[in-house]
Amino acid sequence: MTRLDSQEADAPLFGEDDDDTPTRQKKSEIKHPLATFFHLFFRTSAILVYLLCEILSSSFIVCMVTIILLLSCDFWTVKNVSGRLMVGLRWWNQVDEDGQSHWVFESRPATSRKVPTNSESQIFWLGLVVCPVLWVIFVFSTLFSFKFKWLAVVIMGVALQWANLYGYVRCKVGGKTNLRSMATNYLGSQFFKQAMTKQGP
Repeated sequence: MTRLDSQEADAPLFGEDDDDTPTRQKKSEIKHPLATFFHLFFRTSAILVYLLCEILSSSFIVCMVTIILLLSCDFWTVKNVSGRLMVGLRWWNQVDEDGQSHWVFESRPATSRKVPTNSESQIFWLGLVVCPVLWVIFVFSTLFSFKFKWLAVVIMGVALQWANLYGYVRCKVGGKTNLRSMATNYLGSQFFKQAMTKQGP
């Protein structure tokens, strides 16, 4: 049975030695240009190869393998590198001695010296959200255009990129927070506001 765990980084995150004074830095500064570049490079490259595959190569196998390799590199990079450096978040799965699977969602403490910059945070979340949405659109376009040979590729794109999106959203909102409960509470509050508005004078 899988159990969801959360670690709010009571101990220093990623082995760093934190103090109680955050480092002063420019909000627009990009402290990790290489991580920022590869955060966008692999996922945008996979999308471009998919869109331009008929122009780049006449071989379906070559295009498919290239896209899968780019998606795999993107999954590893975002999960293990760019999330940790750009926004101070990470998630992973571990199996304990009893053979039970634990999902761990960590976030760097607010008192950390390594405070993410606004620019890096915006780039990270923009790339993390937009690209999975595009792959969902590709799934529907593949079905409607009857290009079923691409279905496995676009489904893999959806699975890998939505996995990272889900993991980092859990890190952001807190691993102990039930996302379904959050959505239910939000919809309930919106419904209540609408009802009260209609009943008003």
